[in-house]
Amino acid sequence: MNKSVAGFSKLSKEEKIDWIANNYFSTPNEAVALLKNYWNIDEKIQKLHDEFIENTISNFYIPLGVAPNFLINGKYTTIPMAIEESSVVAAASKAAKFWSTRGGFKTTVIDTEKIGQVHFIYKGDKSKLTSFFTQLKSKLFDSTESITKNMQKRGGGILDIILKDKTDLLPNYHQLHATFETKDSMGANFINSCLEVFAKTLKEEALDFELFSEEEKNIQVVMSILSNYVPNCIVRAEVSCPIEDLAEKHIEDPEEFAAKFIQAVQIAEIEPFRAVTHNKGIMNGIDAVVIATGNDFRAIEAGIHAYASKNGQYSSLSHAKIENGIFSFWLEIPLALGTVGGLTSLHPLVKLSLEMLEKPSAAELMQIVAVAGLAQNFAALRSLTTTGIQDGHMKMHLNNILNQFEANEEERHLVKKHFKHHIVSHSGVVDFLENLRK
Repeated sequence: MNKSVAGFSKLSKEEKIDWIANNYFSTPNEAVALLKNYWNIDEKIQKLHDEFIENTISNFYIPLGVAPNFLINGKYTTIPMAIEESSVVAAASKAAKFWSTRGGFKTTVIDTEKIGQVHFIYKGDKSKLTSFFTQLKSKLFDSTESITKNMQKRGGGILDIILKDKTDLLPNYHQLHATFETKDSMGANFINSCLEVFAKTLKEEALDFELFSEEEKNIQVVMSILSNYVPNCIVRAEVSCPIEDLAEKHIEDPEEFAAKFIQAVQIAEIEPFRAVTHNKGIMNGIDAVVIATGNDFRAIEAGIHAYASKNGQYSSLSHAKIENGIFSFWLEIPLALGTVGGLTSLHPLVKLSLEMLEKPSAAELMQIVAVAGLAQNFAALRSLTTTGIQDGHMKMHLNNILNQFEANEEERHLVKKHFKHHIVSHSGVVDFLENLRK
């Protein structure tokens, strides 16, 4: 295929599929059949999914699992997790059970502030711009009253607007930097709507400001957009217990385990190569719950990784210590989440997930998501510092290998029996299967 297609978006769903099948596949009928196998038999549900994005041709399944036994602030929660990676749900469940008998998880929402910015170019006297903004600020609030009134009734709205001088970084570059409270909504559309009104008001009012020269009146708005970096929308999750209470099957010497565990965290705090993988493990838990609850995992990822670099070097999101005989493990992360609007009110499984979580507020969901990340991190570090990460992970991955090679029930039984006492590796499983089949 070496040509463009005109009017693709105007084709029907069937026509799009036929075009793709005939241009890219050696067996078009098989490609069409595969795509249609993943359609929902309920036409209403399928139409709903078709309209989430553009040019939809099928559904792409990700397993939805659950991790029970999470004791969070004295209350048990079963957490839904949408993820395709082996061992993540199992690891979270194991960590949840471990800490449920040691006091559980404690969480605190530190703040819920969100940020949006109007980026603009102003060429002129900075003192005049400052005077202009002093007069403009109240008009910015007034100009968005029709947008913010419903949010204000729920206790949210625009918190503040400040003028930022960024000319040391880029010539003539300034910002209107606004902070928002959006309550149970993630608030992207609300924030962006406010910002666009700010931009319009900024330009219009500048034309009438008598102190500005003609050039100074010509403020150029580059863009108006929310930020997914929310360093003041923070939640803390933590676990702690006396060191001796860490003892279990794979932790015969809890003092040695605690010391080694803390060293592993300290390495992630100072070594970026380790920190990236360390934090990826945290995101295994966070992303899975974010997806299951219909939130934007790309925005969450971007904001959290920026936060991990806030001190000038990429570092661990989690921390650990021993103090007065008490082992403590915690993380603080930015999470801008919503439980109303968007997919939360449309996707049937998202609604089911939120009902499973007993219809949490955005602040409550922040705490649940943070706990999932901390549990995942604890499970990974416990494995790394005791049995090694591959032992549990590869046993969970065994089914994927068997599925890949279409093993029958007898072969599955023999493979699993053999690898109960042998190290699981892809090549090892393949060799064993090939010997069976000879």
